[in-house]
Amino acid sequence: MAHIEHRNLMVFCEEHVNLKKTEVDSQRAQVKRLSDLISTKIASTPGYGLVKTLHAGSVAKGTALRNVNDRDLAVYVEAEQAPEDTPTLVIWLRDRVIEAYPQLSEDQIVTNTNCVTVTFAGSGLSVDVVPVLYEGEPNDIGYLVAKDTGDRLKTSVRQHLDFIRERKKQHPQDLAQLIRLTKWWARLQKRRHGEDVFKCKSFMLELLWVHLADSGFPLGDYTVALEHFFMFLVKGGLDRQIAFTDFHPATKLPARGTAPIQILDPVSFDNNIASRYTTADRDRLVEAAQEAFDALSTAQFEPVKGQAVEFWQEVLGTSFKAAA
Repeated sequence: MAHIEHRNLMVFCEEHVNLKKTEVDSQRAQVKRLSDLISTKIASTPGYGLVKTLHAGSVAKGTALRNVNDRDLAVYVEAEQAPEDTPTLVIWLRDRVIEAYPQLSEDQIVTNTNCVTVTFAGSGLSVDVVPVLYEGEPNDIGYLVAKDTGDRLKTSVRQHLDFIRERKKQHPQDLAQLIRLTKWWARLQKRRHGEDVFKCKSFMLELLWVHLADSGFPLGDYTVALEHFFMFLVKGGLDRQIAFTDFHPATKLPARGTAPIQILDPVSFDNNIASRYTTADRDRLVEAAQEAFDALSTAQFEPVKGQAVEFWQEVLGTSFKAAA
């Protein structure tokens, strides 16, 4: 019998991986305060240039890790009023945020490549205020400014939330938990190799797990599910096109193309969320998955419990312990 079982991973998640409810509530309250102040400014200031705010990112989706102090708030900007180039747009948005939240000092509201970051003293929480250019389309469809390229990407924060929430209803607890476990693994890989070397977006992991769940992938035993997840990557899972037809019919899907990885945004088939990944990036990801798969499959048949734990620690880090 394997020494590491599903229950061991559940304990590990509760003790190390999952964001605690008290932490979630505290952070949501701070993000809500920021959102409410911007919304009040929108309502009271004609020509302000902002339309609405929507909570976005991993906390809104329920896939956030513990001890990650950055959150996302999408701010819909009237496209006609927005500056055309990204640096000027971000500076313009910073000025709008300063107007809405004058209680914060200006050094707490700073510009980044494609967003404005608001940092709260005390908690250390950082909120990325991300502009979405809005042209009045339904379902909160707008154009996000890509961090890497500055390109305008068609998307919808609301539809992204609907997409993941619908799958979580179909797979209560398990889907979100497995996403968090692989985010934990990816974060360890980035720490070991460097974020510029090991690339694995959180959104990409979410879509990979949804794809596997939609394919009938068993999620109930986390030890089995993780091993099969890494096997999927090793066996060429990234070679195929990964796409979803929640918002667009399959007849609208583009050809697979030549990109090393093609995982399409459910809201817009024009956006391959892995378009910036090179062949070397894919190979490093597959190589890391191979190492994880080898460790987990070896641990399954390891007769000595301590050795089995060490193999799991190769995947989940040294904080992983197997309770008696």
